[in-house]
Amino acid sequence: MLKEFKDFIMTGNVVEFAVAVIMAGAIGLVVSGFVSDIIMPIVGQASGGMNFEDMHHALDGKEYASLAAASEAGAPVIAYGRWINSIINLIIVGFVMFLIVKSYNKIKPPVVEEAGPSQEDLLGEIRDLLKRP
Repeated sequence: MLKEFKDFIMTGNVVEFAVAVIMAGAIGLVVSGFVSDIIMPIVGQASGGMNFEDMHHALDGKEYASLAAASEAGAPVIAYGRWINSIINLIIVGFVMFLIVKSYNKIKPPVVEEAGPSQEDLLGEIRDLLKRP
């Protein structure tokens, strides 16, 4: 059983999958940092300095200066600004990932498939097999 587990773990697919998961996590951190540290300040500036993160609606009917103030007061709130931020992040992360994949596809070497036997060669082989007694 231990040998079977070792064989399973050491197969190329499992190792490649593990590397892919680790790389995806690292790329995710880079893209998230890019979005939160570079893109979102630009989006905030372009929207007149609006901070989407602070947009909220208090369900107790009172007005609070910020989401933090409402949370500190223990008021139930709908933090729709965070949801807007999540949507913007999703769009930006999706676009950045699209650019990464597009760039990768341009630089990766093309897959060259070996040419197999022609149709005539295959038909000739079949004919020869049928001629045998």
